[in-house]
Amino acid sequence: MDIEKYIRERAAAVNKALPAFVLGLKGAQPRLAEAMVYSLAAGGKRLRPVLMGAAYEMFGGRARDILPAACALELVHTYSLVHDDLPAMDDDDLRRGRPTSHKVYGEALAILAGDALLTDAFTVLLSSKYPARVKPAHVLRAAAVLSARAGARGMVSGQAADLQAEGFLRGRLTPSRRAAGRKLLAYIHLHKTADLITAAVEMGAALAGAPEKDFRAVSAFGRELGLCFQVADDVLDVAGDKKKLGKSGSDARNNKLTYASLLGVEQARLEGEALLRRSLARLRGVRGAAAPKAALAGIADFVYRREN
Repeated sequence: MDIEKYIRERAAAVNKALPAFVLGLKGAQPRLAEAMVYSLAAGGKRLRPVLMGAAYEMFGGRARDILPAACALELVHTYSLVHDDLPAMDDDDLRRGRPTSHKVYGEALAILAGDALLTDAFTVLLSSKYPARVKPAHVLRAAAVLSARAGARGMVSGQAADLQAEGFLRGRLTPSRRAAGRKLLAYIHLHKTADLITAAVEMGAALAGAPEKDFRAVSAFGRELGLCFQVADDVLDVAGDKKKLGKSGSDARNNKLTYASLLGVEQARLEGEALLRRSLARLRGVRGAAAPKAALAGIADFVYRREN
């Protein structure tokens, strides 16, 4: 399987649909809607919607049947990036090679655009039409997954802990302080990044009505994959090509606590390899269709080896 082609083709369907969901919000203030579409149109690999579709297909569905849910997840992800780039957070000027939202629209409207992307993600998820196979109860479970993984029990707490960890690396790293750093870092990565990637595969399984045992196995796969994704991101922030990344690499500038800064690039890479192996082991425990299962394994490998 050509996994990069697979991701591009699945992402193209999401990219085509995303602006329509925002422009379909009748009565939205025009400049606000423009700012929302601007951030959505920045592109990206759309890994979270692609993961959701593959997880859904593993249990017998077709990814296009849950396109609104996939787009809803990407609305939440995009909101998190808009807010993460703000001066009060990571203070980034570039996102995917383009000026960040607050650089184009100002801080106040960027904040509001993020607020709207988050809120209307649930409009898209809960108010869209789905085929009869996607039962209303399954959509409600997917909404519960998304709200839990994105909120104070999930991604937002990861962001808060990330802010709290700024400056952690100043001064001498004693063994006890290094151990404390690893514990804090595990919490940050689990929630800031892994929770939304876990949500992607959990939502796909929920929308398909997957058996509970398989739902738990898919969730465990998503958790390990999400952690692997962030470790790879930490390494790229230090050792990656900034032109390919399309961002300025603010972690080092902000003295952020990352696997690369705490352990060094080579040890961080070893951590990422171990997480990749664990994610694939978890995936093997899921019963489901072979082709989408192979796609999920390919995506996991791509996540670790990507260059941007």
